[in-house]
Amino acid sequence: MADTTGNLDAGDYGIGIPQKSESFFLKGSNHLDWGMQDRLARIFSPRSGRSVMLAFDHGYIMGPTSGLERMDLSIVPLIAHADCLMCTRGALRQVVPPTSGKPISLRASAGSTVLTELNDEVILDIEECIRLNASMLAVMAAIGSRFEAVTIRNLTSIVDQGARYGIPVLGVTAVGKELTRDARYLSLASRVCAENGAHVVKTYYCTPGFEKVAASCPVPIVIAGGKKLPEREALQMAYEAVDQGAAGVDMGRNVFQAAHPVAMIQAVRGVVHDGLKPEQAFELYQGLRDSTEKMSCV
Repeated sequence: MADTTGNLDAGDYGIGIPQKSESFFLKGSNHLDWGMQDRLARIFSPRSGRSVMLAFDHGYIMGPTSGLERMDLSIVPLIAHADCLMCTRGALRQVVPPTSGKPISLRASAGSTVLTELNDEVILDIEECIRLNASMLAVMAAIGSRFEAVTIRNLTSIVDQGARYGIPVLGVTAVGKELTRDARYLSLASRVCAENGAHVVKTYYCTPGFEKVAASCPVPIVIAGGKKLPEREALQMAYEAVDQGAAGVDMGRNVFQAAHPVAMIQAVRGVVHDGLKPEQAFELYQGLRDSTEKMSCV
């Protein structure tokens, strides 16, 4: 408590100097509350305006996916190179070290698996999300599927609950057997997520037309990696996506299923944050790969 005697009179009021009011660096986020912006600024780099998110929530619908059989062995070495981790509450508690200091995009919806019909989901209790100190809440939106209305209700509900506590929401556009990945569909699905309150949208890259998908979405878009591609092709996709307006990537299989995952995530960072072209990023990947192999032979 300040002493009530012997204090100097205040004198430095900066009269004549307008108080600086900075705009927030993320698209569509300028009017969010301080807590929302603080969480988003831990997920997205204020320097580049982009994020490299590491997704390893696949097990909640697919079980022990290749590369995720032992997440303590495959995922933990990657954490240091990610800006944000996207995972389920089970994986977070069981595998992710609380000392990692990484913001969490928590999978906040769960439901049917690949054994039945996907996207019939419910959402987590907001108190559970708060207990886990989530920086963002990820919810599926299955636009165009039989469970469209169910998942939109889930999205709007978690947006409302997150708003009470300053937690932003990631709307994840689903793609099932009956859904497509063209610009028309992805633009519609992304816009619906944003219009229903999502602060960030995760969708797929498409060609042609992704620049229209990104431009017509009023909040940041991060692209899903999707199925495993050769490393050079995955880096090409990441480059084209950010070049056409994406605010980053949320990659899983194209990182943890790579021949050299630690080298791959660093190459992806080079594309997203440093503007490396695909051939430069692939050279970085090869150099890191060769360096690791040499060290393992010593």
